[in-house]
This record gives sequence, C-alpha cells and structure tokens, in this order.
Amino acid sequence: MTHPEHFFLSVLAEEGNMRKAAERLFVSQPALSQRLQTIEKQWGTSLFIRSPKGLTLTPAGEIVIQHARNVLQDEQNAKELLQTLQSSVHGTLKIACASIVGQYWLPSALKQFVHKYPHVKISLLTGWSSEMMKAIYEGDVHLAIVRGTTDWKGQKIHLFKDSLYLVDKELTSLEELSITERPFIQFKSDSTYFREIQDWWHRLYQSSPKQTIVVDQIETCKQLAYNGIGYAILPSITLHNAEESVFKTPLLDEKQEPIQRDTWLIGYESSFELPQVQVFVHTVQSFLQE
Repeated sequence: MTHPEHFFLSVLAEEGNMRKAAERLFVSQPALSQRLQTIEKQWGTSLFIRSPKGLTLTPAGEIVIQHARNVLQDEQNAKELLQTLQSSVHGTLKIACASIVGQYWLPSALKQFVHKYPHVKISLLTGWSSEMMKAIYEGDVHLAIVRGTTDWKGQKIHLFKDSLYLVDKELTSLEELSITERPFIQFKSDSTYFREIQDWWHRLYQSSPKQTIVVDQIETCKQLAYNGIGYAILPSITLHNAEESVFKTPLLDEKQEPIQRDTWLIGYESSFELPQVQVFVHTVQSFLQE
C-alpha cells in the first residue's frame, strides 16, 4: 500500500463511519467506498463489516490497520528525528493532560510555548488522569500531565500543588456540613480524586451528604455552586477570579494542614531527548517561576 492508503485506512478505523471518514478525507462517500473496495481487493479479504450502524473491523482488518498505523508512526518518527538536525525546533509535541489542568492551567503555559516555538505542532489529548496514564504507557504521547500520586518509574517533574476548598454561597465553615440540607454538587472524576474526598468526608462526618447532584464537568459543578444551587469541593486551580460573594473554605487533614493535590509532568527518558520536549519542559518551568 502507498502512504495515502495507509492514512485512508487509519481514518476509516478511527471514525468507524463512512460519512465522517469522507468528511475528514474531503472525498465523497461513493468515492470512499470504491477506494475501500479496491484496497480490500488488493489484500484479497474484507477489512470492514458494513452495517447501518457503521464500520466494524474484521480480524483481517485489525491486522492490516495495525500495519498501516505502524507505517505511519515509523514515518512520523523518522521525520521528527530528521528535524532534530535542523537549527530551529520542529516536530510534533504530543501531550496527554488531565482535564482540569488542560482547562485551567495549561493554556497560559502553551501560549508562551507557541509564541517561542511556532514551528512545533501540538497534539493535545485531555481526560481523566487514569486515561492519560494509559496514553503514556502505550506510547501514544511524549508527555503526560497527571494529578495526584503516581507510581511512574520513568522521568517525572513536579509542577505544582493546589489546595481543595469547600465552595458555597451560604456555608462559611466545614462544621456546617454536618447539619446543612443543601445539596453536595459533585463532578465525575477519576477514582483517586473521588476516594480522597470520600476519605476526608468519612473522617469528619458520620453520615453521607443529605442530597447530592452529580454532573459530568467540573466547570458545570463550579457554576452551580457559584449560582447558589448547593456546595462543591473544588481544587484551587479552578477558583481564579472567583466571585467575591462565594465563600471558599480550605479542607484540612488530620494534622490541620490544607489538603493538596500534586500535578506531575511525566514521560519516558527517550521522549525527554527530543528537542520539542526539552524546550516545552524549559518553557513550563520558566512559566511556573513567574
């Protein structure tokens, strides 16, 4: 197969849908279907099962798609190695970042990086820290920015700590949580964050919150708290420029110290040898010192 055919099959497998793949490849669906038939004829087997719900890889298709992806990745790796020979920094910087950090902290750091190194392409993946760990373990990205504790054995750089706060329009102290009828607004998060909050709660209170509201996104959780719907527990990274009318009470541990979460930058040693990774790390460290 040629390079365009490798890319063509990779897009089909990623989208799992002829219409979406056609839009992404800027071709018509009939042309896409005919091209797929030609490739399948070359391989002598069906690569996808067509159905009204979309495309599903056959066992043979899984093998061919993996081959195509390997070829594309090998080519990308070769391009990046060649670009290291040039004086200016090029290449693609692949980052997996915990959603909270990606939403509230990373944009400012990336703004400086893009200004300094305009020739570096950025691929950014966001999600729960557990998902970002999976991406770095599988080699899908150069670097991962994750929250909480990590048992990563490769290179890691501590970025910052941020404290957890009780946020509400009415509650002004932690003692009020045991008697309030106001709902506890929670956002869906990875298991380590949820467990940390649960452990703190049950250490102080005998019963669970009387009412709870669960939302998908942390920003929704914050806005509900800001609008007086109930109370939330939020990391300080999300509370910049918070409304003055909102009370923010720090959560404390057994030693009456603020409960804080760590944020780490991690990656394999080989990734830290890439110029685009090295200058990104330097930019982030300089940003943190400002």
